[in-house]
Amino acid sequence: MSDVREEIRSRLLELIRDVREHLRYLEELGVTHWEDLPATDDLRACISALAASERTGEAPSEPRAEAARAQATLDEEIRKEGDPMTSKRRAARSATASPERASEQPTLFGHLPLLQTAPPTEDRTLEEIRADVGDCTRCKLHRSRTTIVFGEGDPRARIMFVGEGPGAEEDAQGRPFVGRAGQLLNRMIEAMGFRREEVYITNVVMCRPPNNRTPEPDEIATCEPFLFRKIRVIRPDVVVALGAIAAQSLLGTKAPIGQIRGRFFEAHGTKVMPTFHPAFLLRAPERKREAWEDLRKVRDYVLSLSRERASR
Repeated sequence: MSDVREEIRSRLLELIRDVREHLRYLEELGVTHWEDLPATDDLRACISALAASERTGEAPSEPRAEAARAQATLDEEIRKEGDPMTSKRRAARSATASPERASEQPTLFGHLPLLQTAPPTEDRTLEEIRADVGDCTRCKLHRSRTTIVFGEGDPRARIMFVGEGPGAEEDAQGRPFVGRAGQLLNRMIEAMGFRREEVYITNVVMCRPPNNRTPEPDEIATCEPFLFRKIRVIRPDVVVALGAIAAQSLLGTKAPIGQIRGRFFEAHGTKVMPTFHPAFLLRAPERKREAWEDLRKVRDYVLSLSRERASR
């Protein structure tokens, strides 16, 4: 019977460690408040049974049933919390997940119903847009680039993140947001309850500006039609504009990011939420809390749409 108690204790301690790890990176993002999730009756019964056995020295009644219920309950609680696993367990899960079904895996909100849209016609696909981009020489940025950074993620993504332009590491790898700012963006996405492969990530310009300078108006104007086409194909619920350049491009405004962040705007047939760029947050970590408030609004809006669709 002591083996059963040890199994229950081990699972509870493992959950505590996982939750602590999850809270550490939420704290790093500036998260200070999170909705409480009530404990289930089975979890309370498991804890009560364990406490009773400690007081009396006797094994809880129906120990195998208790252990089975505890296992199922803890697995469910972890799933509801967004699966805050250790790095080793995250890697194991990623290795076994089917990439083409990644957007249907459980997240912080459980199994969310996907946005049901008609399959894109052959002239409205990301692949065709990429083919139209080709080996682009439409503006002067092509002279210094290593590769075109088109974008990546779920073509049916509910959330689309748009940054300014590729940096040195992105230019070398041909992928958006893979440097330090990208690592912070990944944590921001996880804190929202999603995974990177569930969203779509791109930039206003697809070629790295020399010395990471701000893209010039003619360079932005050259790439904008491709960005807007991506939005029309993906049809996300929300586009998160990361930084002033992305927000100004998507909204057609010259307003500074500090004036427009944190509010939903209607543009390109969807909602647009401007917020701070992760690179700015690395330089000004005291603004992370504001960015988290913006992302919470996005998360809550997407969740409300999920509930609405599920009730139909």
